Amino acid sequence: MNMRSTSSTVTFLKPFTLGRDPDELPAGDYEVVVEEELLQGLSFEAYRRTATYLMVRGRGSHAGRAQLRTISEKDLNEALRRDAATFETNKNSDAALSPQEDRT
Repeated sequence: MNMRSTSSTVTFLKPFTLGRDPDELPAGDYEVVVEEELLQGLSFEAYRRTATYLMVRGRGSHAGRAQLRTISEKDLNEALRRDAATFETNKNSDAALSPQEDRT
């Protein structure tokens, strides 16, 4: 069985949760690792996702440690959507705007 792994980075601007996991993770950059297997018997090369992981770096007394958490693509996309919606809401609020300079 031929496998491949790809990684990418996602950025959360606000603390977030994934799926039903009650642990809130801090805002920041996170590495996402996707594992896929080659589908056999096709006339073209195609892969099927077998696992998605989020790399969570330790904090406090666990600093320097990292944990790969199994997540679903759906939960990740939903968390990113909520984060983007929060950002857009805050971007358009008066509280998020910086005061205008006095040009007189």
